[in-house]
Amino acid sequence: MIAPFLIIYVVVFAYPVYKMFALSFTDAPLIGEGKWVGLANYAKLMTQKLFFTSVWNTGYFVVLTVIPNTLIGLGLALMVVRLKGWLQSLVLVFFFLPYILPVSVVTQIWKWVLDQQFGIGQNLIERFAGHHVSVFHDPTWAMPMVALVTVWWTNGFNLLLFIAGLRNIPQDYYEAAALDGATRLQAFRRITWPLIWPVTGLVLTLQLILQLKIFDQIYLLTQGGPFNSTYVLLQLVYREGFGLNHGGLASAIAVVLFAIIVVVSVLQYQLLRVRGAR
Repeated sequence: MIAPFLIIYVVVFAYPVYKMFALSFTDAPLIGEGKWVGLANYAKLMTQKLFFTSVWNTGYFVVLTVIPNTLIGLGLALMVVRLKGWLQSLVLVFFFLPYILPVSVVTQIWKWVLDQQFGIGQNLIERFAGHHVSVFHDPTWAMPMVALVTVWWTNGFNLLLFIAGLRNIPQDYYEAAALDGATRLQAFRRITWPLIWPVTGLVLTLQLILQLKIFDQIYLLTQGGPFNSTYVLLQLVYREGFGLNHGGLASAIAVVLFAIIVVVSVLQYQLLRVRGAR
């Protein structure tokens, strides 16, 4: 009964992961076998400035997206859950619509919105900067703007998860709290927040894994520029593998990213579980 699953798992996941680890110890090109070089690829990474820049930029992007995306999703869910009937369904459609759009469409929309010459978003940027800014060509603005696009694009999924979690909280709890004279803030602190915490932990973990694998938005909006200020790990994998035909080195970078995702995800899960137990 489990044979179909095992076959698919081995072919689609286990073997490619094994191959990635194996290639990282060789000088193989993108296609074909290579000679065993041991830890040479990893040693080379330690001397490559662009690798450390990519690690830093990936971490910076995670900071800009994971927690804000989660908090915005929770805040929107708390407001939307108060709506009733067709109005709630209509609002949910509007918030979830960006999530079903292809990344190419999303990035093109925001290129128009933030265009330096005619983008409507430049009116708001001018209030902060004093002038129009080519945001995707400015080292200061580029990564925050990519993060903004990502939050706008992916927040609908978080919203649905939080809505589902809030609907599972019995209304009797709120009615009892109201009879005891609890305010909305007290009801949130004592009822909503503790009971929504498992969903919050799930959203944080999913967002962390997804944002560590950022590539599409960066590639389509900034190509890693300007001056490598948005260059991330998966783009470095793409450059070494598909651009320079260094399959072994690209595999080594992918292994490092794989290890970062596993370690950070496990640590976050443990911290969230301890926090939930309290």
